[in-house]
Amino acid sequence: MPNDLIPKGHTEFIIQDIIIKSNTIKYRRAAYYSASEKKSYYGALPEGVQSQSEYGLGIRSLIPVLKTACRMTEKPLIEFFENFGIVISPAYLSQQWTGGYAWAHQEKSDLYYQGILNGDYAQIDDTSARVNGNNHYCQIICNPLFTAYFTTQKKDRLSVLEVLTDYAPHQYIYNHQAKSLLDTLKIAKKAGQQVEAELPVDIVMNEMQFAGHLMSIDNLGVGQITKITEACAIAYYQQQTDFPIIETLLADDAPQFKLLTKYLGLCWIHDARHYKKLCPLLEIHQGMLARFRDQYWVYYTELLKYQHHPCPDKKERLTKQFDEIFTTQTDYDDLNDRIAKTLAKKEALLRILELPQLPLHNNGSELEARRQARMRDISFQTRSDAGTKIKDAFMSIHATTTKLSVSFYDYVFDRVRGELKLPSLADLIEQKAQTLLA
Repeated sequence: MPNDLIPKGHTEFIIQDIIIKSNTIKYRRAAYYSASEKKSYYGALPEGVQSQSEYGLGIRSLIPVLKTACRMTEKPLIEFFENFGIVISPAYLSQQWTGGYAWAHQEKSDLYYQGILNGDYAQIDDTSARVNGNNHYCQIICNPLFTAYFTTQKKDRLSVLEVLTDYAPHQYIYNHQAKSLLDTLKIAKKAGQQVEAELPVDIVMNEMQFAGHLMSIDNLGVGQITKITEACAIAYYQQQTDFPIIETLLADDAPQFKLLTKYLGLCWIHDARHYKKLCPLLEIHQGMLARFRDQYWVYYTELLKYQHHPCPDKKERLTKQFDEIFTTQTDYDDLNDRIAKTLAKKEALLRILELPQLPLHNNGSELEARRQARMRDISFQTRSDAGTKIKDAFMSIHATTTKLSVSFYDYVFDRVRGELKLPSLADLIEQKAQTLLA
């Protein structure tokens, strides 16, 4: 060391580390036996241990975190615990996972309710899932406040509608909106007349009542029954008051997401992919496509600018510019057809002009779908309805804690402990919504 050193205080250097160790405790309990009652009595265990299994709070809190956040399957979970001297069986893991976290289902329902109630819109997407060897679909609904997962047997419009109401009992109503939806769905004229004559107007019907009315209508095909059911179910959803109604739904162009809400926003990225798929052979057509795609992305950039600084003048200019771009005619027929299809979706693609906070793309729900995709890659499938529901519940809680900057482990530990010292995710969603409004 040199001789001219001068003290300059101290500097800080941080090393992050973690200590994992087992904490096994043996309790000695007084034991008594009553010969008259032929029954044994034991001394009470300390508070927090009573009415629990032979595994403590730490293990019961770690299981959802390791399965959901770390995507560990049963065998690695057992190996993890065995590394720290914990003897645990596959049977216990399965029973605890499917039956030991009943609170998680209500947490998921509450966060979903508040997320829809306090959000300006919702995004939706789906990806494949398997349950006990059968193909299912995982529906992902989210906005900046929450993410929720729902596994359904089908991905048709009625299944999506079930998800939007968190599996509320089916209800139907035949009213003016249902009639309008039937026109949109292009039901046969004769079938429409029969429906008009048979279904009671403006009367809410449960599933049994509605099915009874449909059975009294002769010669209805499967497709017609589906359209009538969808129309009446959607009409009921949009006038009910038991669950928050999503006014604007952002999705890709899949048919099952259409007609469910008052407004539909479509993803510009999905629309742009169709232009990328065009493969013109002639050089002149290749040039036409390249120039049009340049125009497309320039316009997309203008929409992004509008999001940050919306104003009526920009709105009017962007609307006119859309018409100019997507009424373009070229000598390349395939490009013309694609342009016409984009023009037909004008209202949904330009929903952002009315709701600037609406994303231009559906990446939010697509990114959240990756959680299910990774879970499917690793675990392949769930084996039971109980396993499927708890998987969806904890994936929803994990994704939402991430959005709300809450420790997933701390939250699960607090709920497993039963103290509820941490505010619920539903309350945090409401608080964050108020912050965003301010």
